[in-house]
Amino acid sequence: MGAAHVTASGYVITGERARQMRVVPAAVLKRLYERSDRAGAQQTAAHLALLVAGGWLVWQTRGTWWVLPALVLQGIFVNALFGAMHESVHYGSFRTRWMADLLAFFSGAAILNNAGFYRHYHLAHHRYTQDPARDPELVTSPAPRTWRQYLWRVSSIPFVKLRGRDIFLFPFGGRGNVTYIHDRAWPEVQRWGRWLLAFYALLLAGSLALQTTVLLWVWLLPLLVGLPLLRLYLVCEHTLCPNSDDGFANTRTTLSNPLVRFLMWNLPYHAEHHLLPNIAFHHLPEAHTYLRPHLKHVARGYIQVQAEIMRSLA
Repeated sequence: MGAAHVTASGYVITGERARQMRVVPAAVLKRLYERSDRAGAQQTAAHLALLVAGGWLVWQTRGTWWVLPALVLQGIFVNALFGAMHESVHYGSFRTRWMADLLAFFSGAAILNNAGFYRHYHLAHHRYTQDPARDPELVTSPAPRTWRQYLWRVSSIPFVKLRGRDIFLFPFGGRGNVTYIHDRAWPEVQRWGRWLLAFYALLLAGSLALQTTVLLWVWLLPLLVGLPLLRLYLVCEHTLCPNSDDGFANTRTTLSNPLVRFLMWNLPYHAEHHLLPNIAFHHLPEAHTYLRPHLKHVARGYIQVQAEIMRSLA
């Protein structure tokens, strides 16, 4: 084992990643890498059923105080589509690639994401996890150090501003201040951006033609209500973890409960996913049994992690 190297940005390169990935036996790993159209279809159908049920509940409770908890519940279901988009850009949701692309597009559209851009953004995040100079998550949203930074991030205003850039700039060839994805990725980003803009235009035109507010009530309002909850979830993944390539330490797994793990496509097993990103979502619980003894940050739940983050704030 060689000596660690520290970059100018304070990122520690241990060179341990290859050894850490061998903790899971090769024969087991081969099986865990197998995708499944059946598992993806079951997960997608179940999530879709929850979205329909939540949307119906919101629609039926309009005009009463019961609409408020209904909006929160539907907001959770809508924003949890992040898990579907995330797994699909990894091509882990389905064995058939076009099915994964289809789910990536529509789940991304539901949460204001150009999934074509997110794929390359997220691959850079995996390649440079916790490197302050190169990890796009840290470049665009540094870990909160003060209460002001924390509340600003949870407000979701920075997220909405960035997604507005994606939606209205990328389809026309603009890049904003994005420097962390490869030049060869931009044609795909632009193509997906045009599809996304056309999809939104179609939804708007259809709503106006039918003179209906269904999408406002069952999608847009719940989306906005639930955005801070998704920010609270995502800030738990790496905050307070070291700026290092140590795969056992730079990412947090949060066990939470079966409902959260289901809604987020097992993404709470996040350290396992980061260390071995080709493991399909339905195999991550098994991967956890092999990796847990080695992981430095395993939390019982998100309330525990939020409490740790809040205690760290200046």
